[in-house]
Amino acid sequence: MLWLATTLKLIAEVALLALLGQWLLGWLIGAARERNFAWQVLAAATRPPLRLAQALLRAPGPGRRVQALAFGGLLAGWLAATAWKIQLVRACVAAGEAACR
Repeated sequence: MLWLATTLKLIAEVALLALLGQWLLGWLIGAARERNFAWQVLAAATRPPLRLAQALLRAPGPGRRVQALAFGGLLAGWLAATAWKIQLVRACVAAGEAACR
């Protein structure tokens, strides 16, 4: 189960950092961002959480509310996965290393 908590945490971290990188890159290069290769790579990484947030909000396009919901959901998922991982590690330490294999 520890691998699952670690994997979920990693997926949330990658998506969160991609959202932050996309925001920073968009701020730096402005309107030309759609033609930028790095922007397109980050957009591919952020597309699933943004589409999920868009479906939840029933919004027609990727606006600030969609991005905020995606970021908040990813942050909540990351916090939950981190808490779960800490709980599992504490249980492993208490039970001994052999019990956690």
